[in-house]
Amino acid sequence: MLTPEQQALIELREWQQKMQQTPTLLNRFTRRLQIRLNALLPEKVHQALTSAIKQMVRGVLFGSTHTTRKPLLDASLTEREAAVRDHVRYYRTTAAAEGAVTGAGGFLLGLADFPLLLGIKLKLLFDVAALYGYDVRDYSERLFLLHIFQLAFSSQHTRNDIYRRVADWDAYRHTLPPDVHDFDWRTFQQEYRDYIDLAKLAQLVPVIGAAVGAVANYRLIEQLADTAMNCYRLRGRAALEKALPASGN
Repeated sequence: MLTPEQQALIELREWQQKMQQTPTLLNRFTRRLQIRLNALLPEKVHQALTSAIKQMVRGVLFGSTHTTRKPLLDASLTEREAAVRDHVRYYRTTAAAEGAVTGAGGFLLGLADFPLLLGIKLKLLFDVAALYGYDVRDYSERLFLLHIFQLAFSSQHTRNDIYRRVADWDAYRHTLPPDVHDFDWRTFQQEYRDYIDLAKLAQLVPVIGAAVGAVANYRLIEQLADTAMNCYRLRGRAALEKALPASGN
């Protein structure tokens, strides 16, 4: 029978291997195609998209700190992760319902899904951070949330770079830009759009839009939650290993 710490470490190691995989031939082809498609967009469009997503993310990222729970202190790993999973179930249900409603509403209502889902995802990250004991009022912790987001919704090529930063966060946090405006928002928005475009495109199609929206949102929340849990396990790996039974490897 595995202890919670042993199970968490097994899942963490599997996730680490996934994050560090070499991009496959399909990954490289898809990335080249996305770069070419993005190059076709006028610079003004890129600037408008970057600005829009930047404002949406910053609005949630800095506004939600006033309503986010206080960090959970003096709790065991079992207690923390049970609470995280409870919250994930709530957010999955909420996102699935939102996707079904906007998907059933046709093209115009389907477009509203983008900012709504983005807000749900970021609020989930705030709650997960607090349940693992981190204070998101700290500027560097809010930027850590952005890195989790990028890990979950980026190409394998970008994911490899972001993973290295997250894995060495205690050192990397000292190199963070002093102003959130200096964050690489353009890469952030391009990777996010490229990642979810295929998953969400069918949501705009009449009849099947509701079902596609519900399933896509459910899976996207699940993916983000899995990434967040493993990022915080990675930061607390020393404590995890220390808590292993004496005979644990």
